[in-house]
Amino acid sequence: MAFCAGAIALTGCNDLDQAPTNQYTEDNFWTPAHAEYMVMTAYSQMYNDGWMWDFEKLCDNMWNGYRSGDEHTIRRGLGRPTTGKFSWKGYYQGIKSAHVFLANIDGVEGMDPDKTKRLKAEASFIRDWIYFRLTCLYGDIPFFMSDPTLEETQVMKRTPHSEVVSTIKEDLEKILPDLPTKEQLPETERGRLTQAAAAMLLARISLQDSDWDGVIKWTQNIINGEYGVYTLFPDYAGLFMAENEYNDEVILDRGYVEKLYTWSAYKNMHPRACMDAADFVSWTPTQSLVDAYLTLGGYRWDEAGTDFDPANPYDNRDPRLHAAIICDGDVVTDWCTGEEHTIYINRNKWADQNVYEKDFVSNDGHADESTYTGYYARKYFETSADDTWYTSGTNLIIMRYADALLMYAEAKEAKGEMNAAVWNETIRKIRERAGFTAAKALDYPGGDVKQVIRDERRVELAFEGLRYFDIMRWKAGTEYLNGPVKGCEFVGGNAVLDNYKFDENRDYLWPVPQGERDLNPNLTQNPGY
Repeated sequence: MAFCAGAIALTGCNDLDQAPTNQYTEDNFWTPAHAEYMVMTAYSQMYNDGWMWDFEKLCDNMWNGYRSGDEHTIRRGLGRPTTGKFSWKGYYQGIKSAHVFLANIDGVEGMDPDKTKRLKAEASFIRDWIYFRLTCLYGDIPFFMSDPTLEETQVMKRTPHSEVVSTIKEDLEKILPDLPTKEQLPETERGRLTQAAAAMLLARISLQDSDWDGVIKWTQNIINGEYGVYTLFPDYAGLFMAENEYNDEVILDRGYVEKLYTWSAYKNMHPRACMDAADFVSWTPTQSLVDAYLTLGGYRWDEAGTDFDPANPYDNRDPRLHAAIICDGDVVTDWCTGEEHTIYINRNKWADQNVYEKDFVSNDGHADESTYTGYYARKYFETSADDTWYTSGTNLIIMRYADALLMYAEAKEAKGEMNAAVWNETIRKIRERAGFTAAKALDYPGGDVKQVIRDERRVELAFEGLRYFDIMRWKAGTEYLNGPVKGCEFVGGNAVLDNYKFDENRDYLWPVPQGERDLNPNLTQNPGY
């Protein structure tokens, strides 16, 4: 689905010009094949691995041990309108691609009318997706449903968030019937947008603004199979492996192709001990994420009566812990050789058990080749890649059925309608798939389950780029993004690694980029910047 936008240059000409023979022009570019390429360009601008992992570093799931980069700057309360991460240029480039396509598609000769309708729906979805991300981050934004002129961009004002949301929801409902269900997609088009993806985006938009009736409407339609049949994949760990791509849980993913179109973020996350890597470990899971996983008995680690064992903290835990995170003593397959290696991190535990010095990941948790927090990421680690840069062709899941269940459960709880029946159709099913069998973990606990559902979202959807947006919409920045960042206590002898700062009066929105305000003085700034 990848296509290089730079490969297509549209060059204007007048009646006296001779059309160039070595580049595309407005007159010769718009063929049916090139029209579809434009939509593929927009797909590639909608989502990528960098955006997913960056938002994991922006929340409380992952920490950058190098103490550098824009995400680290932002989380320490030092972000400014000039901070590079706050640029919205890439987002508006995707919107530009969608608008250029929509402005020209109806004039393309030889296009099949049904194909035209579907491609227009795909381009509209991508535009709506990007606008939703923008308004989540910045609140009021420059908003237009067709490509503006240069002069217009220099004077336009920010459109209120409520108007942006209302318009894109209306647009999504309009184009939803023009998309296929997943059952209607041929195998060669797997990964393209479907009706269920549009419904999921409508649910997420509703969720962001606490429109609980909207969340229930769209997720219930998905659960009832109105846009295709979806179900939980039976193996949580296997859900994120290349051999199981396009399974019945996946509603939308970011398509990659082994050795052809790849991503390599794991070069910053995986143990150096078991392979000859080309980079250093810097992004590692936090202790607070590890603590969020229950014991198999259904207890929190610090709950009264817990069966958590401090001497063996990673045993008897929610299996999703070891599917998402590599802990001390876990076994990992060498990407390059296929050999299995045990990852030893806690020297105090293994010192007297005949573990060779070279088998430890490093002398302490602060060496470049080791984890800073005592943990490594595992989710999406694909053992079929064959180089030391970890160039993976594994698809990254953007939307899946489990999230529809979680959104539905959260909305029902918010409306005071959570009960055993809703629990059993949502949280219980997710935990059963994870591997729980204990009654305490599976049975409806009754009472206030808001925090239970929030914690379930965190562990089920860890490393999928959603946690930051959950914290923002819950208005829980101080709770989760303020104060010490911790790793396990045996790493470097000090569990406190950093100190994050969250300003309740500022940090729920990003600043309007200073460079954009320099070009257009009509763009106002968000409070606190």
